[in-house]
Parts: sequence; C-alpha cells; structure tokens
Amino acid sequence: MNRNLLLIAFSLFFWGMGETSFLAYQPLYLQELGATPILIGGILGAFGFANAISHLPAGILADRFGRRPIMLSAWIIGLIATGIMALATSLSGFVCGVLLYGITMFVIAPLNSYITTARGRWSVGRALTAVSASFNLGAIIGPSIGGYLGDNFGFKSIFIFAAILFIVSAGIIFQIQPQPIETHTQGQNFLRLIDNRRFVTFLIIFFIAVLAMFLPQPLTPNYLQDHAGFSFQSIGRVYSLNSLGVVLLNIILGMLDARIGFILGQVSVGLFALIIWQQEGIMWFSLAFILLGGYRAARALAIAVSNDLIDSARMGAAYGVSETVGSIATILAPLLAGFLFAIKPDLMYAYSVVLIITAITISGMFLMRKQTFGTVR
Repeated sequence: MNRNLLLIAFSLFFWGMGETSFLAYQPLYLQELGATPILIGGILGAFGFANAISHLPAGILADRFGRRPIMLSAWIIGLIATGIMALATSLSGFVCGVLLYGITMFVIAPLNSYITTARGRWSVGRALTAVSASFNLGAIIGPSIGGYLGDNFGFKSIFIFAAILFIVSAGIIFQIQPQPIETHTQGQNFLRLIDNRRFVTFLIIFFIAVLAMFLPQPLTPNYLQDHAGFSFQSIGRVYSLNSLGVVLLNIILGMLDARIGFILGQVSVGLFALIIWQQEGIMWFSLAFILLGGYRAARALAIAVSNDLIDSARMGAAYGVSETVGSIATILAPLLAGFLFAIKPDLMYAYSVVLIITAITISGMFLMRKQTFGTVR
C-alpha cells in the first residue's frame, strides 16, 4: 500500500470511528425529538435523497478538475454538518444537519476513483475493500464509545466527540497528493455511459441488491431498543461487531473474484435478516451483525465489477452514476421499512429475505455469463 493509500486509510479510520459513534443512534435521537417511525423513515429517505443528488455531479467534477479537491470539500462539509447536529435544539434543526451530512456522501465516487488509480499492483476489488476495512476498523470502536457517551452524557456529547475526530481525519486527508486528470477521447463524454448496455444492466442489478440489503437496516436500532430491550451500550456493542464483520468480510471477499464476492456479500446480509427475524438472544444477534458486514463488502465489490465495464477517463462519472443508483435504493428502503415497521416491526426482515433471494438469483444469472465480462480487475 503506497503513501497516498496509507493516508486515506488512516484518515478513514478516524472518520469511521467518529461517524459510527453517532450514526446508529440517529433514529433514536429523532424518536426522542418527537419523530414517529414513518417520519423517521421519511427523514432517513431524505438523507438518502441528499446524497443521491450529489454523486453524479461530484464524479463528473472529479473527472474534470481532479479528485483531491472534491474529496477535501467533503471532509469540510461533514465537519460543519456534525457541528450543526451537535448544536441543534429542535427536530427541524437536527434534520438540517442530517441532510447536510447526507450530501457529503458525494465523496464516495471521487474517493473510489482516487483509490482505483492509486492501487498499484492490487486489483480494484482488493484496493477498495482494503481501504473500506480501514474505515471499519475505526467503526469497531465508534458505536461502543457513542453508546457510553449517550447513556452517560446525552446525545449531544456524541456529536461533539465525532467532530473532534473529524478534525483529526481532515488534517490527515489534506496530505494526499493530487492525481493527473485524464482526458476524454473525442466524443466519449459521460453521457455515453447510457449507451453501454452491460453497464446499464448491471446498474439495475445493483439497485435491486442495494434495496434488498438496506431494507432491514435503518430501523434496526429502534427494533433492538423497543422489542429486544437493548440499551444504548448494547446497541453500540452489536454495531461494533458489525464493523468487525465489515473488516473481516472485506478482507475475505476482497481476495475473491469481484463477481463472486458481490453475490456472497448479498448472501451474508440475507442471513442477517433471517436471524433477526427468526432468532432471539444476544449470541444470535451478535452473529447477525457480523454477517451484516457483507453489505459494505458487496457495495465495494460492485464498484470493482463496474470498473470492468467503463473506460478510465469516465471513471468518476461511472462511479458517480453507480452511487446515485445505490442512493436511490437507500431513499426507498427506509420509506418501505418505516411503513412495514408501523404494521409489524419484523415484517421488514421478512421482506428483505425475499428480496435478497431475488437479487442473488438475478445477480448470478447475469454476472456469471462469460460473454458479459472480460477479466474483472
């Protein structure tokens, strides 16, 4: 791993610790501020919308003006958004911070493009999953610290803690070097992506997979607190296990063919939903949250798969389109989850299992066809 990737890895370690110290507790704080389950689903859907509209412009700007400045702006905006959440005294004020933080997810396309270009001899899948693992090493610690702070000092202390870590993270990421800007060949602008049938078909598959995998996640903290009797610290512990699962599954699945890893990531999340739906007890739930780590691995490996379908000059735009499609799925999933939760809380897990089985079937039929791909890098 070269200097730039090491700097990104260390920066993401601190960002992961800070983000996960509060992210799992956002639905609970929204509930405390007076939001109903359906409204929480709507707010989290709006969070997804905020990041959905930012990916493609960020990818295009990264292709045109360079990846580094777009990445650095995301770190700054994220720090500001966290400050707003920490200072908010009303539901509307807190939601403003949540939505602004959602916009910072535009960093994913330029960040993944930067990592892909800086990967050296590593495969795209291995580079993306390795850096993702560094984020989640920090995320192993973050939820437990957030749970302790929330139980003993209230929600606001969690956001202050996160802001301090984000300052450290920003100081590190500002040390990365710029990369050369690749020139589009004549007539090959980002709009030509829609003429790429293999890429567009994979986007449809990616959308179904993300919708299915994300559906059981947004309201799981509420389910654990209201129906399983978990405290803040208990919720923090299982989310720390989730981060451990992300690290392990990123490393394991990242060493496989990206197509196989993408499918196995979906299988892992399907087992998470099945266990939460059908089992009880901390041991089963702990296993489930480790398996939930397949979601992050599957998303990273999906990007690695899509990289084999596009040219490098439009990498940022292609990654931006992919993340936009994934974000649209994360807009719809919380809305559906909120609706199902209001009817019967465990319905969101049952629906997820059915959808994941469907997504795995479609993924397997498309991705394993030899004529669809060359060698996945």
